[in-house]
Formats: sequence, C-alpha cells, structure tokens
Amino acid sequence: MLLRKITLEEFGAYRGKQSLDLTPKKNKPIILIGGLNGCGKTTLLDAIQLALYGNRARCSGRGNKAYDAYLRESINRKADPTRGSAITLEFTVMTGGHEHYYRVVRSWHISGKTLKEFLNVYVDDTYGARAKTQHNVTPEGKFNRLLSEGWADHVESLLPLEIASLAFFDGEKIESLADPERAASVIESAVHSLLGVSTVQQLRNDLLALQRRQKLSDEEQHLLDNIRAQKAEQDAVSSQYDIAHQELAHSLTELGKAQRKLDSLEKAFADEGGDLFTRRIELENDKKQTAARLAQVRGELIQLAAGPLPLLMAQPLLQDVRRQAEREQEAQQSAQVLEVLEARDQWLLDLVPDTVRADVLKQLDADRAERADKTQLLVDLHLPHDALAQLTVLNELLQRDQERSQQLLHSAAELTEQLDQLDRQLAGVPAQDKVEALQFARDEQIVEVARSQAACDRAKAKLEDLKRRREHVTTLLERAHKEFVRTKVKAEEVERIIKYSEKARDTLERFGSALLKRHISRLEVAVLQSFKVLMRKQGLVHDLRIDTDKFTLTLADADGEPIDPARLSAGERQLLAVSLLWGLMRVAGNRLPSVIDTPLGRLDSRHREHLVDRYFPNASNQVLLLSTDEEIDEYLLGRLKKSVAQTYTLVHDDTEFTTAVVEGYWWNAGAQHAG
Repeated sequence: MLLRKITLEEFGAYRGKQSLDLTPKKNKPIILIGGLNGCGKTTLLDAIQLALYGNRARCSGRGNKAYDAYLRESINRKADPTRGSAITLEFTVMTGGHEHYYRVVRSWHISGKTLKEFLNVYVDDTYGARAKTQHNVTPEGKFNRLLSEGWADHVESLLPLEIASLAFFDGEKIESLADPERAASVIESAVHSLLGVSTVQQLRNDLLALQRRQKLSDEEQHLLDNIRAQKAEQDAVSSQYDIAHQELAHSLTELGKAQRKLDSLEKAFADEGGDLFTRRIELENDKKQTAARLAQVRGELIQLAAGPLPLLMAQPLLQDVRRQAEREQEAQQSAQVLEVLEARDQWLLDLVPDTVRADVLKQLDADRAERADKTQLLVDLHLPHDALAQLTVLNELLQRDQERSQQLLHSAAELTEQLDQLDRQLAGVPAQDKVEALQFARDEQIVEVARSQAACDRAKAKLEDLKRRREHVTTLLERAHKEFVRTKVKAEEVERIIKYSEKARDTLERFGSALLKRHISRLEVAVLQSFKVLMRKQGLVHDLRIDTDKFTLTLADADGEPIDPARLSAGERQLLAVSLLWGLMRVAGNRLPSVIDTPLGRLDSRHREHLVDRYFPNASNQVLLLSTDEEIDEYLLGRLKKSVAQTYTLVHDDTEFTTAVVEGYWWNAGAQHAG
C-alpha cells in the first residue's frame, strides 16, 4: 500500500480545504511534515486512520468519547456545521500483480440535532496501466456501492486495524511496546495478519466449513440450531473476553501509575527524613532505656566506690603494711622461741662430746643471736596477729571489685556512645509540619495502590473465568460439529470431502506451525539487527528470542543472562520498540507505509542521528514523518535530505486558531522537494 494524497476539509484545526501530496519517489521514501506542538500533526495522523476505519479508528483525540460526539467536535469551529467536514484519502494497492487506485471519502455534517456520516469509495482498476504512460496520474475512479457498504470488511483485507498500529504510531507512546505483554500482543497480531499466518488458519476454517456445509434433513435441523446457539454463546463469551482483556490492561496501567506515584512519594518522604520521623517514638524509648541502663551502671560504680575499691589508690602503702605485718609476726615468733631454744641448747651441750662442744656452742649462740636480732624492730605497729589474713582477704576483694569496675566502666562507655548516637538521630528528626503532608499523601497512595491491585486481581480472575467458559463453549461446539459431521457422512461424496478436508487441514496445520517458526526465526534476526543498528551501546544486547507459543520477547547479554527491559533507559526502550516495528516491516517486505508522529522524543543526539541515518530512509517504501523543529532540526534535515521526496510545514494562526499547509520545511521553505 502507498498513500498518494490526503485532503482535509474543515477538519479539526484545518480551515477550508488543505491537501498534501504523499507520493514518494525512487530512493526517496520520506515525506517530511513539520509543525510546532498544537499545529495539527497528530490530527493529520488521526485523519488517515479515521478515513480508513471510521468508528473503529484509534484516534488520539477521541479518548472515551462517543463516535458522534468526536465527529461533532472535529468540525472546524469556524466552519458551518451544516456543511460539516470531510477527509479524502487516496492510495494504491498491489493485488494480483495489478495496481489499483482507491479514493476513500468520509464526510459528515450536522442536520438539526442529528449527525449524518457518509462513506464513498472510488476504485480505478486501470490505474497501473495508465500510470506507466502518464506522469502524476490522479484518477477519479468509479464509485463502488458494494465496496462502500462493505468497506469495514474490505479494509481489513488491505490493512487490518491491528496492523495499522504498527504502520501509524505516535513516537511518544511507542515506548509502551517495550513492555513484554504489549510486545507479545503486537508480535502475535503482526505474525498472524502481516506475515500471512492467519491466511493458513483461514484456509483451515474454510475447509472445516466445507465439511459442515451439507444439505440438512429434518432430523439434522435441531442439531444445527444447537450449533448456532452454541456459536452465538461462543461469540458472546469471546466478546466479553476481549472486553475483560482491555479492562485488565487498563487496570495494569492504572496500577503502574499508582505504584510510580507511591514510589515518588516514598522517595520524597525518605528525603525529608520521614523514616526517622516514623521511628521517633522508638528512638525516644530507646533513649530512655539506654539512659536508665547508664544510670544503673553508674549506681553500681558508686556502690563499688563506697567499698574498699578506693584503697587501690594506696596500693604501695598496703604492700608496706603487709611487709610490716610479716616482720612483726616473725619477731613475735622469734621472741617466743628464744627461751625454749636456750633450754634446748643446754640439753644438747650435755649430750655432745667435749671435743666438739666448743664448736656446737658457737653455732648455737650464733643462731640465738640471729633470732634475738629479729625481735628488735625499728618500728613496731603492734598489728593484730591475723593482720596477714585480713590483708589477703582485702586483696581478693580489691581484685574482684577492680574487675567488676572495669566491666561497668566499659558498659558505661558503650551506653554513653549509644546515648550520643540516639541524640544525633533524634536531632535529625524533621519537624512534624515538614513531613505530615507527605506522610498523609503517602498513606493515601498506599490505599490507592491497594485498590488498584485489587482491581487488577478482580480483572485477572474475571479474565480467567471467561477463558475457562470460552474453552468450555468451544469444546461443546466442536463436539456438536463432530456429531453434525457424523450425521452427514451418509454418502460416498460426503465421506470423500470430509476425508480429504481433514487431511488438508492437518497438512495446513503442520504448514502453519512451520511457517510460524520460520517467520519467528526471521523476525528474531531482523529485530536484533535493527536494534544493533540503532543502539549506541553495541555490546548491551547480544541475543534476542521470541517464544512461538506466547510471543514474548526476551533479551540476553553476552553471557546469555536475560536482560530486564526495565534496566534499559527510556531512550533505549524506545529504540527497542522501533526495532520491533522495523523488524516486522522488514520481514513483511516493507509493503506498508510508516507514519510516525513525534519520531525522536526522549532520544539523545547520537540515537537521533542513528534513526535519521539508518532507520527513516529504510523503514519502509513510504515514510511520513510528523516532526517539530526541535526534533528534526536544520542539522538533522541536512542528513535526511537525500531521502526526502516531499516537505510540508503546518502553519498555525494563533489568532484564528486554524492551521494551513505550506510546501517546504522550516529551513527550505517554499521548496516542495527537499533534494
């Protein structure tokens, strides 16, 4: 598909009739459309989708509004609402080797209190042949009533709505594709719709329908009615399941927002000293207990000081007293022994022979003289006879009290340090008026997170219940179909149809599985190559895998360890999402246009250059860039110039609140072509 031209009449900020030629040129796929914020770039993107999909279009400005209300508000405020607005989108599509030119005109106006909408589709089946002989052919085409009435189904064969999100996207919202669940949904839709896997499944369904499509007898009518009822129930459950899936996605988004706000409040609360404020009472109790223990320790020290412990300061004097006591005890013992020794010596002298008596007498006299000297003390304190025993007991008491006092002093030092630490912490406790508002907001947000989590849990439970119901209904429907088929197998022709249809369906199932694996393998390589081309950090991601069952995307580093997408920066996540879209387009053969609104948000200068040099010129055969002057500035325009076919600038009149389309970009104004 190639977009050729779009014309807006009184749509949004676009006053009057504004047209843009969107036809790319050889080796120049880019159509560059510049506009400041609020000038209508996103409105232009919405117009393309609205022209194609109408009520189903995912327009950014619609939100939860009703479709009629959105169309009413889309009429230019200066325009006559009875004349209304219109969008004309012209594009070409290759089908069966031939190029067909489509012109889709969607218009609406207000009649009384009613809004009326019209859709007219024109097709030129001979455009491809005439375009070879005539330059810049713009055929009117023939009005096709059947195609106009069945356009919602026909456009799905040209560009399915799920695939349109890959072709038309807002660069500021593309980061959401880095989320594993969102990426899995996109990959699954793209592989099935964009790469043709759904065609195989449709063939299997058609063969199944062929098996069931037989002329009914009266007996079989009841069975068919049962099948129709079960099919209706299956459709209802599937619809409820889709709605529940959307509700779960919304709940998860709300939960993420609530959690991020709570994290922000928690950080602000911590930065203001909220943790200390919360522990204030605990700290004060710890201080009281520590002070009480310190007072108890000091009391024990005072009690020890009231005992014999101070005598440690007179330790030398106590040693002198002990020596004096020993001398006095020895003097007393010598005095008591002298009289006994004198009688003993006389007895001994009578016993010894006369030849040795003189020597023995001399030795005995010396011994008595020595003992007599000991009885002579220079100082006699007249200490009690048990003074030594008392001094020994005193030494033991002093040793015990000294050890206890050291323990108490150590405990007192530790408690004093703890008390100082608690005083410092209490000094750091912020005032109540500084954290009270943050604490209140944090507590409220905790309740909000819990509410959001409960909503997510309910949505998950509802989704699981509907999933079981859907599986149950599908099982019953399959059983009824098999019963119906069995009742229809009455003739050889019917048996042959069923037999070969089953074989064909089995073959298609195997082919579909092989085709899916092949596409997934090619997609892994294409996305990884695209990511490496765009990334500044070449060694960050070494491998990329896509699960063939759940379609989840997994990144791995050089060691084979998985990389959490949350570890990537906002710019890197945006590049990952761009790489996913680029890889899908490359595998699909670049046959769809890419319309990118706000293409360079959140990217640093190096990553912007990578996108301008490597992605935009190769993203597709046609690339529409809706950019501000700060995204694709004069420098980047110079790098992009050789790939640009057309340039436009959306000029907004701030007095009239209207937008006009001017050929040329800011730095090449007046020039329709950039190269």
